[in-house]
Amino acid sequence: MDPLKVIKALCNENRLKILQWLDNPSENFPPQEMEDIEEVGVCVDFIREKAGVSQSTTSQYMSKLQEAELVTSQRIGQWRYYQRNEETIQEFADFVQNDL
Repeated sequence: MDPLKVIKALCNENRLKILQWLDNPSENFPPQEMEDIEEVGVCVDFIREKAGVSQSTTSQYMSKLQEAELVTSQRIGQWRYYQRNEETIQEFADFVQNDL
């Protein structure tokens, strides 16, 4: 975990909101037809719709979160699904509590 990358990723209000929404995907996103939202994550199209931004902006947001290791992704068919990386989030919380 690189604390600087995490801080940079979280300093954007929309990226922070996305990470918060992914904490409880069943409450924050509609049910997905093909994939279990709790198992595989949230389809990027649902994230784009909820954030109210373009596809390219959503891709940039998710890339930044992924670079900071705050989310993981997997591709299923033509869609990409995202989940929070709780291990990195906990590492960052420990860093803030103990080393900052």
